[in-house]
Amino acid sequence: MLTEILISLLVLLGALFMLVAALGVLRMPDLTMRLHATTKAGVLGVGLIMLGLVIYFMNLGVSARALAIVGFTMLTSPIAAHVMGRAGYVTGVPMWQHSIKDELKGRYHPHTHELASHAPPADAQAPHDGH
Repeated sequence: MLTEILISLLVLLGALFMLVAALGVLRMPDLTMRLHATTKAGVLGVGLIMLGLVIYFMNLGVSARALAIVGFTMLTSPIAAHVMGRAGYVTGVPMWQHSIKDELKGRYHPHTHELASHAPPADAQAPHDGH
């Protein structure tokens, strides 16, 4: 009885986090905020659902697969978000109008697609289209 309640809570809470991730995609004003919402809430949601699955089946094979799913999700979601965010920046996807700081401004060269480790002098900075 207590196990079923725990499993239900874990799966429900995981589904709630997945819903928050989906709402983040719909409600956030720009690409980077959308990526942040989906990465954080999505990984937590998958982790909670997989934990509920492990408790429900109590099987070593299922537990190993669930752990692998959580591990791969934790490894690939931030990397995928980083790549999508960088692709959005490179292609000129505009930032939210109320964004305070553009960390890549002056560090990213739009023609060579190289990223400098430090910003060049102010007179050498090329403006980035769309930001």
